[in-house]
Amino acid sequence: MALLESIRGPEDVRRLERAQLQPLADEVRTRLIDVVSQTGGHIGAGLGVVELTVALCYCFDSPRDKIVWDVGHQGYPWKILTGRNDRLPTLRQMGGLSGFLRRGESPHDQFGAGHAGTGLSAAYGIAAARDLRGEQFKVVAVVGDGALTCGLPYEAMNNAGHSGRDIIMVLNDNGMSIAPNVGAINKYLGSIIASPITVRVRELVKAVIERASHVVGGPRLVEFAKNVEESIKNLWSPGMLFEELGFRYFGPIDGHNLEQMVHTFELVKTLKGPRVVHVLTEKGKGFPLPEPDLEKYHARAPYDPLTGRLKPANPGPPQWTRVFGEALTQLAAEHGDLVTITAAMPSGTGTNVFQKKWPERFFDVGIAEAHAVTFAAGLATQGMRPVVAIYSTFLQRAYDSVIHDVAIQKLPVIFCLDRAGMVGEDGPTHQGLYDIPYLLAVPHMTVTAPRDGAELIGLLRCALARGDGPFSLRYPRDKAPAEAPPAAEVAAIPYGTWEVLRKGKDCAILAVGVMCGPALEAADLLAADGWNVTVVNCRFLKPLDREMLDALAHEHRLLVTVEDGTVVNGFGAYVAAVVQTTAPPLEVRVVPLGVPDRIHEHAPRAHQLADVGLTGAGIAGRVRALAALESLAPS
Repeated sequence: MALLESIRGPEDVRRLERAQLQPLADEVRTRLIDVVSQTGGHIGAGLGVVELTVALCYCFDSPRDKIVWDVGHQGYPWKILTGRNDRLPTLRQMGGLSGFLRRGESPHDQFGAGHAGTGLSAAYGIAAARDLRGEQFKVVAVVGDGALTCGLPYEAMNNAGHSGRDIIMVLNDNGMSIAPNVGAINKYLGSIIASPITVRVRELVKAVIERASHVVGGPRLVEFAKNVEESIKNLWSPGMLFEELGFRYFGPIDGHNLEQMVHTFELVKTLKGPRVVHVLTEKGKGFPLPEPDLEKYHARAPYDPLTGRLKPANPGPPQWTRVFGEALTQLAAEHGDLVTITAAMPSGTGTNVFQKKWPERFFDVGIAEAHAVTFAAGLATQGMRPVVAIYSTFLQRAYDSVIHDVAIQKLPVIFCLDRAGMVGEDGPTHQGLYDIPYLLAVPHMTVTAPRDGAELIGLLRCALARGDGPFSLRYPRDKAPAEAPPAAEVAAIPYGTWEVLRKGKDCAILAVGVMCGPALEAADLLAADGWNVTVVNCRFLKPLDREMLDALAHEHRLLVTVEDGTVVNGFGAYVAAVVQTTAPPLEVRVVPLGVPDRIHEHAPRAHQLADVGLTGAGIAGRVRALAALESLAPS
């Protein structure tokens, strides 16, 4: 690591000889594999952009020049070369470096990035602000690792392409976006397009045509020349899409050939206007994974840095993701109209199991969440039963489609929200804290949360039995409480019903989904103080079990709701609003417990829950404090 030890920022990279750039890249790749083997993280895309990152540091003057990274998990090598190498072992650890890019972490991080597709829009905003202020610097957006399966980059290209503004889009094409490289002719055309001679000839021809138009042929000559140019592009140019959108195209070039990239960037940065550099990279390059599985390159738990194999995990119950995937696959055998949709996350949502069993009924639409929802709505109009498996944080991107295309038309689309609640090491951009409030607000939407795997299956059965509107289930990124039984052994949960887990009379804890466990622990702790506590599994958040809620309000002076989502406009607020209309004979106080209204940093999920009091001890402590405030005493 002799070279890497001397790098404190991009200025140190620029001082190197060109012959030293590849050895530096090799050291960065080794460092990345070694550190992430301890921390876990999104390693595949980062390994693919090592040489690209070195070239950008060498050719541009960050932070004066603004390098905007789309899809923040491409940014691990960027962290290494921008002064954070010594802190890399804290990656995704509590109090350590973020697994994504954050403006507050480094002056070289120009825009926070956790979700895909934002880079070019943000870069165009930066370029427009630069021009309004009369400043001079380059703006580069590094777009890739599937980002061009989003709609947002195309909206940005449509807006920026004909603006004339000085902006560079680097397309990191790692086979997971755009088309893969199709052979030598593609590379050959790229080398011609990127040639300085070709660029000069093109500009010269344009100038000649413009001068000639004033002498011979006039506007007709210009129009004829444009038609000829368009015809040639249509036949031969691999970058025709970008040219039509107003971006001058350079590429494709080898993203692991530093000399070629440096040569191209040095040329491109002397030009003006929107341009795109198409860079072909290999996702997971250099990673010692024994089998060629691109999804396994994407993100890894801690692994052996020599073999790539995962380190032994603690035995125990399965992850909620696996329970869901297996249950859905089993239920599909009973329901021939059941289809599954995911937005580029088959393994992340557990639907890869379904895909193997029922490939013709499985649809991966790419990183296109709004399309996934509206596509599901179209399927539902024809009698299919679509299940949209998606992360809570990603469904936020499709909210208009949920309301406009599904809810208003009362279509029976089933939304299964993985990573609901605190999400752990992925941090603020991926927290699933907002789905309860945003789904409660949707007309005709059923909102549910299972407390264990069996109940998840029962709620899925309930959803499949209904056809009068959308239905949602939420569950966390965590281990389920226990192994789930086979789907055939689980009956449908009666619609709109709650379940009393423990009967008491002093106060009632109304728990949502996985919060039932901590609520029962809290009841045990309070029992030691003489409190007799009711615990209710509020598996239906909407509709509420009004019969049970009314009974609870008449029998208890204190109702405490517990949810692993934001407390603002959440389940507790919904219950409180309803209780106000029931007019019980005695005044009842409803106190919502949930996640406070602030940004919550990356840390293990268990620590995050403890930090906001969503543990048995935390809930018991809040109940004691509330009882003292209300002058309540155990009976």
